[in-house]
Amino acid sequence: MAIPCVELSNGMKMPALGLGTWQAPPEKVEEVVKFAIDSGYRHFDCAYFYQNENEIGNAVKQKIKEGVVKREDLFIVTKAVEELHPKDDKGMSIPSDTDFLDTWEAMEELVDCGLVKAIGVSNFNHEQIERLLNKPGLKYKPVMNQIECHPYLTQEKLIKYCKSKGIAVTAYSPLGSPNRPWAKPEEPVLLEDPKIKEIAVRHHKSPAQVLIRFLIQRDLIVIPKSDKPQRVQENMKVFDFELSKKEMDVILSFNRNWRAVPVFPAVNHKDYPFKAEY
Repeated sequence: MAIPCVELSNGMKMPALGLGTWQAPPEKVEEVVKFAIDSGYRHFDCAYFYQNENEIGNAVKQKIKEGVVKREDLFIVTKAVEELHPKDDKGMSIPSDTDFLDTWEAMEELVDCGLVKAIGVSNFNHEQIERLLNKPGLKYKPVMNQIECHPYLTQEKLIKYCKSKGIAVTAYSPLGSPNRPWAKPEEPVLLEDPKIKEIAVRHHKSPAQVLIRFLIQRDLIVIPKSDKPQRVQENMKVFDFELSKKEMDVILSFNRNWRAVPVFPAVNHKDYPFKAEY
């Protein structure tokens, strides 16, 4: 089954569901990406910081060679960093003095050179987006803001703002990032939420499928990560059912502004985005 697409402000069409690759170990991710392509995935979310892009590239190259897909069939996202999060002796990030407006100019050059077809931002709050949109000489507006979003962090104000500016939103950690290495025993586990389980039973679906569907119905792009073939396939099966308005409202009511990925080591960074309300 083909995954529906969302049209971006530059006219490009992006699959509404992609495969996240954060925490996907290099020794597993190559086979998982091959399996995902065979299963119908055409959107892959990557980053230099994940240190597994070589293996993902090998998988894509192999599937193109086999004739399963063409390169133009695939929407591949990456995120740039200046270097891999340098830290001081206290484990805190060492901030760069680069202005993100200068970084944006360099990204615009990538579009002009034909190296990328669309550029966006990640983890930007509305004040940072506003500053970017008001940049003198702006050539290309961001088509996307990729943010953490799930029922415990519904991001309603930020999403409304982005949409008002024609910026699409991708939801990362849609399942609450249950395998994050810094999880504490007392923290909530979204997949174990009894109300989510109840809704899942009602629709003959898994809790993960309900969580993904919840975001799809909010017109978001979703990138659940898994390195298990069964889960990769299961996560695709979210376009054959619909949550009722009442169910959507119930899940929206779970919001507690809780971040699974708060990026604490960067809290001293001049551009740390999570101090703003949205």
